[in-house]
Amino acid sequence: MKSNKFNFRTLLLFFAFLFSMSPAALAGNGITLYTPYTYISVPPGESIDYTVQVKNYGSQLKDVEISLSGLPEDWSSTLKAGGYTIKRIAVLPGEKKDLTLTVNVPLKVEKGTYSIRLIGKNYDVLPITINVSEEGTFKTEFTSDQINMEGHSKSNFNFSTKLKNHTGEKQVYSLMAAPPRGWNVAFKPNGRQATAVEIAPGKTTNITVDVSPSSLVRAGSYKIPIKATNKYTTAELALEVVIKGTYDMELTTPTGLLSSSITSGRDKQLELLVRNTGSSELRNITFTSTKPKDWEVSIEPDTLSHIKAGGSTKVKAIITAADKAVPGDYLPKITAKTPEVSSTASIRFSVKTPLLWGWLGILIILGTLGATYYLFKKYGRR
Repeated sequence: MKSNKFNFRTLLLFFAFLFSMSPAALAGNGITLYTPYTYISVPPGESIDYTVQVKNYGSQLKDVEISLSGLPEDWSSTLKAGGYTIKRIAVLPGEKKDLTLTVNVPLKVEKGTYSIRLIGKNYDVLPITINVSEEGTFKTEFTSDQINMEGHSKSNFNFSTKLKNHTGEKQVYSLMAAPPRGWNVAFKPNGRQATAVEIAPGKTTNITVDVSPSSLVRAGSYKIPIKATNKYTTAELALEVVIKGTYDMELTTPTGLLSSSITSGRDKQLELLVRNTGSSELRNITFTSTKPKDWEVSIEPDTLSHIKAGGSTKVKAIITAADKAVPGDYLPKITAKTPEVSSTASIRFSVKTPLLWGWLGILIILGTLGATYYLFKKYGRR
């Protein structure tokens, strides 16, 4: 009896040993997590897709909670099956299910080996090792050999710049500028105007930046910040444009009408407008005139100390026609000038005869007619 009991116990222990060595027992209570690629080397910024099999070696349905442990800070991951993001997966006895684990390695990362674990809670653990093959950077470089240009307000300024992608993968950058109001900035990567540019890792693209000032710009120094940006990185560059003063002036009337009428021997007051149409202040403005014979022209005031860029000032012109000016059109000219610039207004005056001379002419005509009638009546029949 003792021998039979001993043999029976030995047989039980033997089967228990076989069971413990079976794949089901080794599979973590019937569940095994499997992927063929447990050690992968990648550059910074890479996304790694693992196909993971969840195998059920047991005799019952298993509902397995799946999680990831040990993921470094700033790394990200997703776990999907059947097109959906999952946290649990159910596997029938003797079957297997596939799920996809995506691990995103950031661009800014140190070179080295990183270990993570995919866990089937209460069942199995799958170790995964990722080797980052090089030091990752999170940098883009925006440079120019010449960031300062000088010119007048009507100039176009063309800056040659370089944009280098120091990151570990291809980048698409939005190109942006913040010029002063009324200015225009255009980006031309490789000679073609665009608002974005794609650059391969470690490569450089030449970008021409065309800057056009506002038509109302004044003399001075102006900053034009530009940048290339995306969700990963931003590079900035400050360009500078120096506008030299331009001198320009217009002499006209407030209404723009440069014609009037005047009576011979009389004077006429005319309001003039001196407008600074340049980008620099006008100083020491004086007036001269070119007039018909025996006419007089005076300006009040006869000098102006200054007019700011874009500003204007009114003056009064007093024009006196010659006493013996015959009816017709006359063209006196008035010039406003500074040491840098001048402007001339030609004003057409239509001269009228004084009313007294008109009545005198009528009286002469009537007297002549009366004398002719008297002589005709007195001597006409002889």
